[in-house]
Order: sequence, then C-alpha cells, then structure tokens
Amino acid sequence: MTAEPGAAEPDTSEPDPTELGTSELGTSQSRDEAATAWALAARGGDPHAVDRFVRALRPDVVRYLTHVGADHQAADDLAQDTFLRALGSLHRFEGRSSARTWLLSIARRTVVDSVRYAAARPRLADTDDWTACADLTRPSGLPGFEEGVALLDLLDTLAPERRQAFVLTQLAGLAYEEAAEFSGCAVGTIRSRVARARATLVELLARTE
Repeated sequence: MTAEPGAAEPDTSEPDPTELGTSELGTSQSRDEAATAWALAARGGDPHAVDRFVRALRPDVVRYLTHVGADHQAADDLAQDTFLRALGSLHRFEGRSSARTWLLSIARRTVVDSVRYAAARPRLADTDDWTACADLTRPSGLPGFEEGVALLDLLDTLAPERRQAFVLTQLAGLAYEEAAEFSGCAVGTIRSRVARARATLVELLARTE
C-alpha cells in the first residue's frame, strides 16, 4: 500500500541489541540475549560493546565466585582474572551458548586454577596466609539466628555437585538447561541436585531455630 503524501514512513528496522540498556531488559532471557550480542560485537572489535559486556555480566560473575567460597576481595580479583581470560578468548566465542554460561565456565576454571596454585605454593609461605587458606577449605559452623545465619556456611555443608547446581540456578540465575550444559550433565540431574540441596538447607535452617 502506498503511503499518503507527507505521512511519516513506519520504522521497520529492528533495534540493535548492543544498544539496549539494562533497564530495558525486563527478563533474564532478554538480558542474556543482549549480553551475548555485546560479546559477539566485542569479538568484532567494538570497544563500546566490550564495556557493556563487562558491566552487564560482572555482577553475575562476582556473585558466582562469592557463593563458591571466595571472600569479597578474592571475588573481585578472580572476576578480573575471569574477564581477562574471557576477553582473550572472545575470538573463539560463537554464541552457541549464552555469554553468561560461557563466562561462568571460565570463572569456574579460574577458581580451579587458583586453588591449584594455592595448593602448589611452597610450604614456607606465611603461616597466617596458610591458615587462612586452610580455613577456606574446611566446612564452617552453622551459627544460630542470633549470630546471623551465613548463607555460605550453609552452602558449605552441601555436597559439591549439589552446591554448584543450587548456586547456578538459584543464585546465579541460570536456567536448568544452562546449568546442565555448564555442569556437563542432564537437566533432570540438575533438578534432582537442586531439590536435594534445597531440602538440606531447609532442614539446616529449621535446626537453627
């Protein structure tokens, strides 16, 4: 149909996902799609996309690192290392999974490498530092409500695979399918691990009352 003289033509162009602000992304899926688009644009050499990619996903990375046991300072350091690795590997990112799933897999490897490095350090390292590392590897106690129930203390009591499934889906916000891809197992396995982790946490919380 021919437009009337003087009438403005409708804008049929699709919005560039790399120009969406986080306030315009109402759902987890749309945030993931935008972050993935920013990652792909960053791979193409767009410096603005690099900045948006980092700003969009840094909170998720820090949250994941914190909930797997890193303190605030360590989480910041590990997050920085994670993004340095990610930016160096962007040329291999093809968007087959979401940028968040891809980035969290890099964060996990960063944590593993950090633990291996700490374990391989000379035994003559400072005693205080060695003690702090040892404390991080031991399950913490479960304080009562009057002392403040620390989520990390509760998570530390879970089996590693259940803790990871719970952190990824309930705290980092991954879909069960993404968590399954991240963990290399079936979706049903993730659902089972999350259910058992939740049951354990509920039981532990009940004991502290």
